Amino acid sequence: MNQYYYMPTRVVMGDGCIGNNSKLFASLGKKALIVTGRHSAKINGSQDDLIKALDAEKIDYLVFDKIKSNPTIAIIYEGAAVAKENKIDFIIAIGGGSPMDAAKGIALLAAQNISEENLFSGSYENKILPMAFVPTTSGTGSEVTKYSILTNDKAQTKTSIATELIFPTIAFLDAKYTDKLSVEVTINTAIDALSHAIEGMLSVKSSMITNALAEKSAQLIMGCVPEMIKAIESPTAPAFSPQTRENLLQASFLAGVVIAQTGTTAVHAMGYSLTYFKHIDHGKANGMLLAEYLRLVEKERPDLSTEILLAMNLDNVDEFKSLIKQLLGEEQISQEEIKQYSEMAIQTANIGNCMVKPTKENIAEMFEQSLRCL
Repeated sequence: MNQYYYMPTRVVMGDGCIGNNSKLFASLGKKALIVTGRHSAKINGSQDDLIKALDAEKIDYLVFDKIKSNPTIAIIYEGAAVAKENKIDFIIAIGGGSPMDAAKGIALLAAQNISEENLFSGSYENKILPMAFVPTTSGTGSEVTKYSILTNDKAQTKTSIATELIFPTIAFLDAKYTDKLSVEVTINTAIDALSHAIEGMLSVKSSMITNALAEKSAQLIMGCVPEMIKAIESPTAPAFSPQTRENLLQASFLAGVVIAQTGTTAVHAMGYSLTYFKHIDHGKANGMLLAEYLRLVEKERPDLSTEILLAMNLDNVDEFKSLIKQLLGEEQISQEEIKQYSEMAIQTANIGNCMVKPTKENIAEMFEQSLRCL
């Protein structure tokens, strides 16, 4: 089988990497639009560091800080209008998956006119504003992917803009910006990255390269689990060491590189409904479904499940499920919801990307076994 690997994003890592590499911003243009949320980038210091770097290079900027969790189609059109009106040269994203995904859509729409009906078509002109990304969570890996995941109210789910055009130009990875994340957000985002690594290994597009990156990502995340459990048990104590923060950020980056090549699987297809309808955090939604999908894989491709469990240093699926429950807790689901979400999931492109393709009945069973059924 032919295999393909493409990663055009320049990645700069380490403490102070924004200030130490400020000249990279000058290569992108003379006026930037900073896309972020209302508060976190100010609290964690990333926005201050970024503005100092832009000032050092005499780059003008505007701040578009209207991005909330699970960004909508409307907000990227609004951001693109701001970029066009102000003759923006390039886009900077600071934050977790939501600001980064929104920034990709804004960069695309600021460079070309695309109707809402054609937004997810995959058919675009070869035009986009350059992008520089600063992730401040360790989960989505969006700083190195070709996906922009948006809330699509018409379809009542999340939908992806998927095109190589929206690979960011540069990514700056500095783990200190994740220091102030809560225990819950740290764990949910880490499990999101773990789902990317595992799903990458279960994709029909997996390769020797992506599997190697996925295994390393999973190993890094699992090495941080003892601190996660300790943080849950002692929430008032200092939670995570600087090395753990660094490992989680690198694991998220590696898993992002993986899904940029492989895409995601049934887990994401199912998880989107849990996020859209039940407002369960994306990483948590994926995490709660992982074990049961791995159990299905075990029945048809035990070699794959064994390889994944080995990367996580676990003996069996039950051990994995117990660990996930300890980290994420439980959520409820009704039979009516299972029926609705299963019908939606089976129609997604993610299902065709699975080495082990679940049926609608398999999906319903995975929902029932993963969540507490009412």
